[in-house]
Amino acid sequence: MVGMPPIATSPTLSTSARRTAAPAWLVMVLVCAGQFLVVLDVSVVNVALPAMRSGLGLSELGLQWIVNAYVITFAGFMLLGGRAADLFGRKRVFLVGLALFTLASVAGGLAQEPWQLIAARTIQGVGAAVLSPATLTILTTSFPSGPARTRAIATWTAVGAGGGAVGGLVGGVLTEYLSWRWVLLINVPVGALVLAGAALWLTESRQGAARRLDVPGALLVTAGLGLVAYGIVQTETHGWGSASALLPLAAGLLVVAVFVAVEARAKAPLMPLGLFRLRSVSSANAAMVLSGAAMFSMWYFLSLYVQNVLSYTPLQAGLSFIPHSLSIVLGSKVAPLLMRRLGAKVLAVGGAVISLTGMVWQSTMTVDGTYLGTILGPGVLMALGAGLTATPVAAIATSGADPAEQGLVSGLINTSRQMGGALGLSVLSTVAASRITVESGRVGLAAGYGLAFLVGAMVLAAAVALMLLALPRRRTDAAHG
Repeated sequence: MVGMPPIATSPTLSTSARRTAAPAWLVMVLVCAGQFLVVLDVSVVNVALPAMRSGLGLSELGLQWIVNAYVITFAGFMLLGGRAADLFGRKRVFLVGLALFTLASVAGGLAQEPWQLIAARTIQGVGAAVLSPATLTILTTSFPSGPARTRAIATWTAVGAGGGAVGGLVGGVLTEYLSWRWVLLINVPVGALVLAGAALWLTESRQGAARRLDVPGALLVTAGLGLVAYGIVQTETHGWGSASALLPLAAGLLVVAVFVAVEARAKAPLMPLGLFRLRSVSSANAAMVLSGAAMFSMWYFLSLYVQNVLSYTPLQAGLSFIPHSLSIVLGSKVAPLLMRRLGAKVLAVGGAVISLTGMVWQSTMTVDGTYLGTILGPGVLMALGAGLTATPVAAIATSGADPAEQGLVSGLINTSRQMGGALGLSVLSTVAASRITVESGRVGLAAGYGLAFLVGAMVLAAAVALMLLALPRRRTDAAHG
């Protein structure tokens, strides 16, 4: 679910900086290691969730906040992190983000109460949002434009995809043979090693022109969406008409409205609202929110189903997701080739339909499910469709923007995907919980998770309809039309 943050303009390094710069391969290793940790932590906790729940006494609904606390803050602060790197220096921001991420991993691994773990995951998300944009901008300022930079960015992208793909397996191995705590603590030695290497070898760079930092915007959008997600969760326990649900929902919507008002008046807004006047930007971001809301929760519910219903061990769960991971990587890799043949809009719709088919199939899961009959087929379809959809939607979003704004639009589309995923997880977790009772046991769990996939399929169907009606054909698609 983690995409490419905005690419900043490359400043020219001084001659002395070039002489003292680290070898290109070392810069690549350090930067990609930082990005790998960021992406890994989106998915690595999924397999460990049942162990976390039993270890800390988390509720079924509260369990989602282990995921959402990270994703909401990561998405809410990602654009701010990119601007901070430009303003204060890429190396400095990289070090600050990685240090914050590593310290939060220590706190999460040592947590004794649910709130401590959720707080640590929140701080991890902020650290990731600061770190991730800096990793890419360091690459773009360390490699000259042309084939060298293209190869560097391709490697960065592959490492990010790999982090997401192996997260389930890494989480399964650590949980099975050590403890769920090592899902977080494993970041500490790696983070410390990368910190030391980055401090010694990375060269500082920053954008020449000073830019304002829209901290209020980042705080408002993160707080608003967090409150909305919390209000949705409260509806299952207290009902839609209760003050416990309505007050945080209303407060969240109010905060989001204040965010929009602040952005409309800010000199250097975090999210320039004028961009949304472009049909390509507004429709692609709306489609990404809906598709992210449906697709992001796949790993969450599958992890719970195979362990809580089918009684897989954490290692078995991680191994069972390898075909899914390979499918999403395959979809991401072949998407650019298919776009040239089919066009971006056709591929985006086709990928979403493939995922939709997998979700409907997955919604038929029962307490007697098998790996070949219940997990493998629908999971591969969902993952393959997700890989095929993201690239063309992002391409459509950036195709209508000016070249100087394409990095910002890229950041917006990735923020939309993360935010959609966080809100979708809140909604679908609440839907699943409506079918789950203590008395229903494994049968109720299977029914709840199946209902979540069915509702997710409905959301994805709405995304398909939106894509068909609203997505423009990219200018580069004309030849295919």
